[in-house]
Amino acid sequence: MSDANPGSGGFGPPPSQPPQPPQQPAGGYAYPQSGSAPGYGYPNQGQSYASPAPSYPAAAPVGAYPQMPGYGMAPQPSNGMGTTGLVLGIIGVVCSLTFFLWFFGVILGILGIIFGAIGRGKAGRGEATNRGAATAGLVCGIVATVILPLLGLLLFASFMSAF
Repeated sequence: MSDANPGSGGFGPPPSQPPQPPQQPAGGYAYPQSGSAPGYGYPNQGQSYASPAPSYPAAAPVGAYPQMPGYGMAPQPSNGMGTTGLVLGIIGVVCSLTFFLWFFGVILGILGIIFGAIGRGKAGRGEATNRGAATAGLVCGIVATVILPLLGLLLFASFMSAF
């Protein structure tokens, strides 16, 4: 060790000697000279934090540039009514085919008709894209509400007349 009194932590020049300017590195790259334009990093020796260095201009605020028409996001289709009508219509048909659940089949069939009709109306206005599912829900609801109970009633009447 050549110095008996190093700076804080043992790094850097001793506190009694002023810091030496850096030497020019090899390879043609030079350190900025004092008095040149400020760059990135810490401020120059004579500059304080109270007077900031010149910087780049601020970015434009969000929404400063108008959006061109026709580039907005298209609204998502609302296919829930047609899909609900299809599901209720199918479950209504299955329930109407059973002897003990025909009453629930009629109720679910009525709901399938309602939701299927609303879904077809939305598809006609362009708000939904599942016109086929809504139509199938409407048809299944009609089958579950009208046709299967009528067939069940006719079947029951034919069995009773046989005895």
